[in-house]
Amino acid sequence: MPTRTARTAWNGTLQEGSGQVELSSSKVGTYDVSFPKRAADDAGGTTSPEELIAAAHSSCYAMQLSALIGEAGGTPESLDVKADVSLAPDPAGGFRITDIALTVRGEVTGLDATGFEKAARAAKETCPVSKALTGTTITLDAALD
Repeated sequence: MPTRTARTAWNGTLQEGSGQVELSSSKVGTYDVSFPKRAADDAGGTTSPEELIAAAHSSCYAMQLSALIGEAGGTPESLDVKADVSLAPDPAGGFRITDIALTVRGEVTGLDATGFEKAARAAKETCPVSKALTGTTITLDAALD
């Protein structure tokens, strides 16, 4: 498997500075980042490390779940996966990602609700991004539509 690359150019202090994250491997875009907007309720057109992790986790999980549904004899017609990533103060100092809540709703043929939930739980444990985030609480809400 190839190595993928992203790059950030940052200028200024944490509170007054800003940067741009470039998705270098895919060349699909460059996105603004800033700490004040990272901590704000309204991101105002900027992204954050947490949103990028949420994107990575939801897409990786969807791919893994799709594979496991197929291995279980089902066919995933559609999967809608959301990842909510929470950032909070770290008692040891600074901040840390504390929780990730995965929510998946699926349209699947060939599997009942029990089979879907079993595949969904296995995907949470075996998705490479879940593995990379060991130490973070990851919850799952999975159901068929």
